[in-house]
Amino acid sequence: MSHTARRRIALSVAALALLTPAVQVAAAPGAAADDDCATVPWMNRHASPGQRARALLAASSLDQKLRWLDEHSANDPARTTFTTARPREIPADQFTPVTFTMPPQVPCTPTIQYTDAPSVIAGAGPGVTVYPANVSLSSSWDTALAYDKGVAMGHEAWRKQRNVLLGPGIAAGRDPRSGRTSEYLGEDPVLSGLMAAAYTRGVGADGGEPVQSQLKHFVANEQETDRANSSSNVDGRTLREIYTLPYEIAIDRGDVGSVMCSFNQVDHDWACGSELLLARILKREIGFDGWVVTDFGARHYLSDDPPSLGAGLDQELNAWRYWTPMAIKELIGQGRLRVADVDGAAYRIVRAHLAAGLFDVPRIAAPDADVSTPNSEALARRLAERGSVLLKNTGVLPLSGAARTIAVIGSTAANTPATGDIDASSVCLHTAPSVPCTAVAPLDSITARAAATGGTVTYADGSDPAAAAALAAAADVAVVFGYYREGEFADRPNISLDGDGDALISAVAAANPATVVVLETGGPVVMPWIDSVPAVLEVWYAGEQAGPAVAALLWGDTAPTGKLTHTFPRSEADLPTAGDPERYPGTFSDGSIVRPPGSDEPRQVEYKEGLRVGYRWYAARDVEPLFPFGHGLTYTSFRYDRLRVAPPAAKGGDLRIRFRLTNTGKRTGTETAQAYVELPRPAGEPSKRLLAWRNVTLDPGRSRAVDIVVPAADLADLHLLQYWNARTGRWTTADGTYRVTVGGSFDTSLTGRFTIR
Repeated sequence: MSHTARRRIALSVAALALLTPAVQVAAAPGAAADDDCATVPWMNRHASPGQRARALLAASSLDQKLRWLDEHSANDPARTTFTTARPREIPADQFTPVTFTMPPQVPCTPTIQYTDAPSVIAGAGPGVTVYPANVSLSSSWDTALAYDKGVAMGHEAWRKQRNVLLGPGIAAGRDPRSGRTSEYLGEDPVLSGLMAAAYTRGVGADGGEPVQSQLKHFVANEQETDRANSSSNVDGRTLREIYTLPYEIAIDRGDVGSVMCSFNQVDHDWACGSELLLARILKREIGFDGWVVTDFGARHYLSDDPPSLGAGLDQELNAWRYWTPMAIKELIGQGRLRVADVDGAAYRIVRAHLAAGLFDVPRIAAPDADVSTPNSEALARRLAERGSVLLKNTGVLPLSGAARTIAVIGSTAANTPATGDIDASSVCLHTAPSVPCTAVAPLDSITARAAATGGTVTYADGSDPAAAAALAAAADVAVVFGYYREGEFADRPNISLDGDGDALISAVAAANPATVVVLETGGPVVMPWIDSVPAVLEVWYAGEQAGPAVAALLWGDTAPTGKLTHTFPRSEADLPTAGDPERYPGTFSDGSIVRPPGSDEPRQVEYKEGLRVGYRWYAARDVEPLFPFGHGLTYTSFRYDRLRVAPPAAKGGDLRIRFRLTNTGKRTGTETAQAYVELPRPAGEPSKRLLAWRNVTLDPGRSRAVDIVVPAADLADLHLLQYWNARTGRWTTADGTYRVTVGGSFDTSLTGRFTIR
């Protein structure tokens, strides 16, 4: 153990030892009784949230201000007894919890309850809706749908007595083996930022049921391996263009109450104590005026210099762990912290709660037993359908009445667990604690849909590939389900299918040339069998309505419209992190990738790929992916032509892109038309980048002139034509020729140009 670590543990133990039972402090003069809230100044709805927050803090003692700096004391205003939690650096056999008292909060302070909310209200028990994972949401490329999901999540949270949602999550998908890939919104910073913004606006849309959103995990938190003890070492330009940009967009365009800082270090500085990340980038440069809270037990030594409180952190999640009141008071006495630092953190928390309406609308007295309704179930199905991506189809889909016998194969198709206790609910959502999900099984929905046209269904769980192949050979069509599972706390060892899925698919495809593969994964997956199957449908973790959604997509009752928000590589050797242990999983000082026994040194993860993340990597290295970013088919086809690009007429003008889109197939279809821009060479960008998109629905044989207008405000606020100039520390617009391409995926060929001088 290093000298610095020993010193920090000693300081932590000393701070905890200073805690002794405290005398309860009376409320400050002028505080009103609980039944007289109309008279206290912080309940004056005619004043601004900032004025009300200042009034509350003016009536608060130092201890009452300190209460806001910890989740347990901040959110339970009447509670007075607390017990310290063990800092992760202190061994369990060396830690003795300390119980202490604090005065109750000033009157008329609301009860606030946080909830983890990846795509379901976690820990709320039964009676909630399990929506598809956020990787599915982002694959819809539909901000209106993201808003709808936010509205639904906010409503269910409120009715379950929760009023702060710990989500949505944002990460760049640097390595798809990350165990939480499915929780995030894709690899492009603009798309993920705008989807997160729409989601948070939905969460906060109902003033009668006020709920706040919390973005997480800030920032460069791209793997679960050693997430609590690693350093993401990333250059300043990449940090701003790839990792902080989606947060900036979500904050600027959304309704974000809080940001959760991450466990990891960034450039050897703990994210939850980094003055650069929190005070400078997040609060001053991005302009975030809400509060910053740690991840659960994230490292944030109060003894650091500067202390994390002074560096921009506002609140410790869960119980008092590092930020004990006596530890903070000790640093104030030493002159290393100011009471003003406490005031600033408490002000940001209180102001955000006031702005969201949490003070003005009392939390309901008891949670509803069941908040899942037919409307929420319909939304869950619509999200699953819109987020699914048809990766390949050479004519076998959509299924028709000609498919009289259908062999359904795979353990995740049914709700009867096969070998390994894997069934449809195993891939309903990522494998996280307190998130139960009972999915409508695809087998049941496929059986019912086939019967509607006189067809029959046979089933094999796939545990015996030979038996599955025999079943497939006797059917007109085989539908085989492949999956992998992922979740918090561990990365995947690979992005291959679990349960010998590759061998199963190969065996079924060899037995029946009309084989449809349905994939249930949290992110990209390699497909060694891709050339032997005619159709592949990626449905991700599709939530509780997976079955009806899959059946509707297979028969074309609903045409697939999703587009990838992650690049699918042909092999893991093509990943931006492949072949270099310094990039992933990171190394230790002895050069190994395995933590040395007894070592507490942070793992060093070198982001040497820089800006070449996701599709930028494949383009810069001229590596052909299996399926590019933005790829997705439907049951018709489209042609693009007649591109015209009208550049901003002057500084502050709009960018206008017009092209003709023609439905060349025989069915009505929806296309997500995508525009990309390549910056001039002096900008030093590795590839073109996503500029804008538009969803267009066309009848067969019809053409339409499609306009994508990028407003001047978007060009400026989203930095669409800018790069981060590390030398000047500013977003910069390069002089030169900008190349715009338009099409149905990253692989676009329709090209236009404009010049900025």
